[in-house]
Amino acid sequence: MKLKLLILVLALQSAWLLGMVAVQEYALATGRVILLETARIDPRDLLRGDYLILNYKISDVPTNLFSPPVDKDLPHDTKIYIALAPATNQFYVVVKASTNEFAPAADEVLLQGRSAWTRWNAPANSIHIEYGLERFYVAEGTGNPAGKLTTQVVVPASGRGRVREVFVDGKPYAEAMKQAKP
Repeated sequence: MKLKLLILVLALQSAWLLGMVAVQEYALATGRVILLETARIDPRDLLRGDYLILNYKISDVPTNLFSPPVDKDLPHDTKIYIALAPATNQFYVVVKASTNEFAPAADEVLLQGRSAWTRWNAPANSIHIEYGLERFYVAEGTGNPAGKLTTQVVVPASGRGRVREVFVDGKPYAEAMKQAKP
């Protein structure tokens, strides 16, 4: 009896892990791929290892793009939906924002985020939004790249984006860091 219970518990744990992996892989395989301009904030944390904290140009959304209108004092952790459209330089930019879910136009992507505390250097009359794309873990010793960072993000139908790849001066991060080592 105990052996059957042990096997059942192990089978359920394995099924749960495989289910989590399957959900993530499905989102990456079926989502729409977009390119975002990125700025590095803090490249290293001694307790967690090397990772990049990424800030995006789409992170500070002007209040005049919201429909219905909002003021700068939007409560922290409010769910926000952003419509992104490709600009002339291949990067996606915010064209509309709302605290209510809406259907984006055919050429737009709907990305979901949450309002966050405004940074000290944020533009006036804007809402700072976090999308869950702000961290990218990297190999030990490679957390301080020199060059322009861009991020390739996959946005599935749920609107919860996932980082697919970070690029340094147009090259994949791992490749750029190998070439940067002396």
